Amino acid sequence: MTQIFFYFLSGIAIASSLLMLFQRNAMYSVLYLLVCFFAVAGLYIMLNAQFLAIVHIIVYAGAIMVLFLYVLMFLNLNTQATFSKSNLLRIAAVLTGGMVFILLFASFYQTQLTYVADSLHAETGSVQTLGKVLFDEFLIPFELTSILFLSAMVGVVIMNKKESSNE
Repeated sequence: MTQIFFYFLSGIAIASSLLMLFQRNAMYSVLYLLVCFFAVAGLYIMLNAQFLAIVHIIVYAGAIMVLFLYVLMFLNLNTQATFSKSNLLRIAAVLTGGMVFILLFASFYQTQLTYVADSLHAETGSVQTLGKVLFDEFLIPFELTSILFLSAMVGVVIMNKKESSNE
């Protein structure tokens, strides 16, 4: 049953990403990208990485997709834009795509697939285990990163603050 669910989610992710790439309407392309994000989040859940799945949905499907939709609506892309591409650019694109395909085929051919589910623990991807590791072993780097982010936010606010004395 798990294997069927994996193939189902993988098929949805691959199909929606291909539909996103070949879609001419930008709004439909964004919606197909959203479907792909949810399928990948389902694959994360199957890998017992619940925290990563939730963060993936919040960050990508939430924040980035809202940004994409905002930009698309702001630009008002109702007209179909046609771009003229030179033959040299098309040949370079085909050669680059062919090299990437050969590289992927060679990497899949050289890879030996093994079953690693026995070495994984049930708590590997849980939020509780992640919290324990984050706040026990990596407490100082975590706190230093939060101070760095806080100082960056303060710096952005100070740089963008309008001077009230020149008004």
